[in-house]
Amino acid sequence: QVQLVESGGGLVQPGGSLRLSCTASGGSISSMRWYRRTPGNQRELVAGIRGRDSVTYADSVRGRFTISKDNAKNTMYLQMNSLKPEDTAVYYCNVFSVHPDFRDYWGQGTQVTVSS
Repeated sequence: QVQLVESGGGLVQPGGSLRLSCTASGGSISSMRWYRRTPGNQRELVAGIRGRDSVTYADSVRGRFTISKDNAKNTMYLQMNSLKPEDTAVYYCNVFSVHPDFRDYWGQGTQVTVSS
């Protein structure tokens, strides 16, 4: 069974930066994504990396956020710069496992609050 551990959330001023981490253990991962759920209960895909390092971003974060991964550590990151109040949300990592099973796993979520 794959285990995911998220970290890096917190309170930051507008214009500030945070770096989220998500570490997977117990399986082989084929793709990784970051989702967020806003206080208005909207859920959206923020960024993803899959296959041959194909990367996608939501229009709202493109140019400000960067998704990356460290294969040796089985960890993905979301570098968030120029944060805005509308980035406030609970951020969840999601990975797709190809071993020992074929399914996706969700992290516990980490709160990001952007406020002055």
